[in-house]
Amino acid sequence: MPRLLTPHPSAAQSLRSGASDPAVLAAAQQLARGSLVGLPTETVYGLAADAGQPAAVQRIFTAKGRPADHPLIVHLPPDWAPGVAHHTGATEGAPSTVPDFAWRLMHAFWPGPLTLILPRRSGVAEAAAGGQTSIGLRCPAHPVAQAVLQAAQALGVKGVAAPSANRFGRVSPTTAAHVSSEFADLDDDSLLVLDGGACEVGIESTIIDATRGSPVLLRPGMVSVAALEAVCGCAVLGPSEARLATPAPKASGTLASHYAPNATVRLMDADSLQTALIQLVGAMGANASGQPVLAVYAHQRPQGVTPLQADSAPNGRIVWHAMPDDAAACAHELFAVLRQFDATGVPLIWVELPPADAAWDGVRDRLQRAAA
Repeated sequence: MPRLLTPHPSAAQSLRSGASDPAVLAAAQQLARGSLVGLPTETVYGLAADAGQPAAVQRIFTAKGRPADHPLIVHLPPDWAPGVAHHTGATEGAPSTVPDFAWRLMHAFWPGPLTLILPRRSGVAEAAAGGQTSIGLRCPAHPVAQAVLQAAQALGVKGVAAPSANRFGRVSPTTAAHVSSEFADLDDDSLLVLDGGACEVGIESTIIDATRGSPVLLRPGMVSVAALEAVCGCAVLGPSEARLATPAPKASGTLASHYAPNATVRLMDADSLQTALIQLVGAMGANASGQPVLAVYAHQRPQGVTPLQADSAPNGRIVWHAMPDDAAACAHELFAVLRQFDATGVPLIWVELPPADAAWDGVRDRLQRAAA
């Protein structure tokens, strides 16, 4: 089993000093020697390794079962500007290949849940880049992540590759327990998991491609397009709008099928979901006990359906969890709810389509990929 450590709660305000907390120092040392760390961030937990050690990065790909050409996001410590320079060559005397709008986005949204795809300096983080000439960079806001990155930097780690700490294509982890159960086959020398609590945001970062002259949204998250455009001073293009001369770089979490639980996910509008439930309940008749056959994630509790309690076994064949009316609250719990449904053993999960407004873009994206 992986080793699990918890930074001292009273150190929350001083965690950025890093080395003063034994758990943080142990994680930094684990990274420096080329092993893996389950790293809490504000988005999801990452499976972290030193981006400058190809063998360490390969351990990420092997543990996740991730294709070697699927790039990883590199996380930078709170003093992120030197890291950007290191990975992109932005301050080496030649004209910077980092566009002005990208610098504006960094200053506005870092630390935070925004990843920028930037031109990569030759010879830097090649394994993490998956063979591309670009690199995805992010500065996380979680104080534990910042402390680990800063302490690791003092040990010579100039950036930490950290995709979500789950098997490739599966539901992302938002607690330390999710990470430990996902990689229960790894011993404590191979993986150290830091418990930083439940992730505040709950879905992965917004990804903006900054390699093709204009900002292009590759993956929606909880940083809205409107907020991005206000900072950029120009339109943020969608993938279908970006008719540019060069193709989009590959980026994490952009495959059609991703974030999938073991159960089959089906998205339906509220009326279709209610109609289908009525038909299913009618077909089951009096046989309403036994192993659950369906989980429902919807705003309103359907008639005759049992609410799913967090810490007890389900007591009906159809179980339900209330979808929050607020997009941020839904994002925060989404992956944990999907994992909770999986734990009941249901073969099917029916989910009410989120509202069409832009605030729900990140949640809608994750659900559509889970259903694919």
